[in-house]
Amino acid sequence: MTDGCIFCRIIAGEIPGDLVYQDSEIVAFRDVHPVAPTHVLIVPRKHVSSVRELAEADVELIGRMVLCAKSIAEQEGIAERGYRLVVNCGAEGGQLVQHLHLHLVGGRQLTDSIG
Repeated sequence: MTDGCIFCRIIAGEIPGDLVYQDSEIVAFRDVHPVAPTHVLIVPRKHVSSVRELAEADVELIGRMVLCAKSIAEQEGIAERGYRLVVNCGAEGGQLVQHLHLHLVGGRQLTDSIG
């Protein structure tokens, strides 16, 4: 755990979070400022500050995070209609918390597409 990291504190149970999934490597919880009806943050238990800090050894972890997102989308009933996965990196990329996290967003028509 990194002192002061809000996600590390949620993972450790020091701060309550609306958990939707957890295993030995990943924790997922609802965003406190959702941008859509379903907005879940998928975070590794291991503190990694951002995409910039990823190493070759983290490839499997990132894959597990994406598969976790797929499973949660199915659980939330949004898999068939569609959803978005977002990873922000750095200040200009919109990253507010310096702990790698994947946003799972859906449950409504997402119109601000970039692709």
